[in-house]
Amino acid sequence: MSDKEVKKQNRRKEAPSKNRKDGGAGDKLRRDDYERELRTLQAELCALQDWIKRTGQRVIIVFEGRDAAGKGGTIKAITERVSHRVFQVVALPAPSDREKSQYYVQRYLNHFPAAGEVVIFDRSWYNRAGVETVMGFCTEQERVRFLDFCPSFERSFVESGITLIKYWLEVGDAEQARRFRARIDDPVRQWKLSAMDLPSRVRWYDYSRARDAMLSATDTDVAPWHIVRSDDKRRARLNVISHLLSQFRYDSLPRKKVKLPDRDTRHAYDDEATITHRRWIPELW
Repeated sequence: MSDKEVKKQNRRKEAPSKNRKDGGAGDKLRRDDYERELRTLQAELCALQDWIKRTGQRVIIVFEGRDAAGKGGTIKAITERVSHRVFQVVALPAPSDREKSQYYVQRYLNHFPAAGEVVIFDRSWYNRAGVETVMGFCTEQERVRFLDFCPSFERSFVESGITLIKYWLEVGDAEQARRFRARIDDPVRQWKLSAMDLPSRVRWYDYSRARDAMLSATDTDVAPWHIVRSDDKRRARLNVISHLLSQFRYDSLPRKKVKLPDRDTRHAYDDEATITHRRWIPELW
């Protein structure tokens, strides 16, 4: 990142927030302020993308957190303006019987990045320290073995040249309850309710203990956890993208101006008339 860009980020961090009505932590970020800041950050993500491709970086970003903490929306904010060939999202389903018999991290290794790629794990190998532990999908011995093994596993691929960035999104009790109720009551959100969501609400403190044990065992200097307050989804998305950009010393290359070429009309014909009789969908709007 250039000195100019660093100064711009620092000014944003140091300036008093004009987006809060009274400076209180409970005030939501206004949509127009959010969209303006998001567009600026997404432009920087495009510059980061060019640098990653040019320099052959390999990057893994892990998103974990409580249910309804906003992981999906944050990942979408990161990826919606960049190439999905470079920024690849991996959200694996529950393991098959065959995968259950494999080495635990094997199915994640299959998705690790090649040169010039960023892989975003929407939940990851840390399932073992979270939902599998709380819901009884693994044994206590398997949980302990994982927490003991994980730091050395992450050290091995970080030392091979992969950049690993881990985010934990933390949503508060009241806000999680509000989001679950919204999913229950809104027909266009009900699909977001998974089989694990409501049991996770009952087991709030079990998840808290599992989180604390996971952070104690795997928050290392080589692969630290970055905690994100996510009660305000818009602020959380901006904060994550800003932090993500700060993890790289990338530079922006000037783009050449491109002129749109004219159509070649040497073999022109009425190409609209030839499809007027085809099956067009009804134009209701």
